Amino acid sequence: MKDVSFGQYYPVDSFVHKVDPRLKILFLIGYIVAIFLAKNFYGLAVCAFVLLLVILFSRVPILKVLRAVKGILFLVIFTAALNILFNRSEEVYWAGPAVYWRWKIFSVTQGGIVVSLFLVARLILLVTLSSMLTYTTTPVALTDGLESLLTPLKWMHIPVYVLADVMSIALRFIPELSAQTERIADAQKSRGASLDSGGPVKRVKAFVPVLVPLFLAAFRIADDLGEAMESRCYMSGRTRTKYKKMHFTWRDLLVFLLLGGMIAGVVLLRIYIGGIL
Repeated sequence: MKDVSFGQYYPVDSFVHKVDPRLKILFLIGYIVAIFLAKNFYGLAVCAFVLLLVILFSRVPILKVLRAVKGILFLVIFTAALNILFNRSEEVYWAGPAVYWRWKIFSVTQGGIVVSLFLVARLILLVTLSSMLTYTTTPVALTDGLESLLTPLKWMHIPVYVLADVMSIALRFIPELSAQTERIADAQKSRGASLDSGGPVKRVKAFVPVLVPLFLAAFRIADDLGEAMESRCYMSGRTRTKYKKMHFTWRDLLVFLLLGGMIAGVVLLRIYIGGIL
């Protein structure tokens, strides 16, 4: 749980931190679209280059960025294993046999390896840029950006600011609950509990003493947060003003042009390069 990076904010003065939060959210959506439009490694290379630019101009340490990948390491390995073992493609991408091993429904082929690498790269790029959104945007700015982007829903009498607050609070307490889980697990270990030994079933049963106090802590945090909001006169259904007004600047124009260039490059590579390699 301590490797969860989504929801954490890294405070530093950088180009990416100063970009309008609305454009950051739109950039993430466009990036996801570009990743799924890419059908070859050349398109993913364009997305990886843009991600590298974002990391460099955000001044977030690369080790903190890689923590996002560490948090989904099991999912990456599981995805790779499924595609390698169940892909029966006999396409040849390099010198050697098309099929390395086959037994009943399982097989290891060149096509399976290539597709597995492609999907793993796509997953890593997606998760890494998603974590960069919260690394470079405060929960308050993220809430304001979501509320502004969802403004058309106000015409349908949907409480947009309530939805934005719920999303922001959820993001804010992901690292808090992760840290709380680690503290409770350490406390249980100090009392002799064995949480890391035995098979999967035994580990799940051993984790029950951690879940009960974790739920109690979550309810206590929610209750304290509710009282804090009421003491500051927060009331649902009232018109609220903003202390900081959001404005688009020249930085946002550059980011918008980068997004457009990335999507255009991925589409052109998809059209003119047929294969995955």
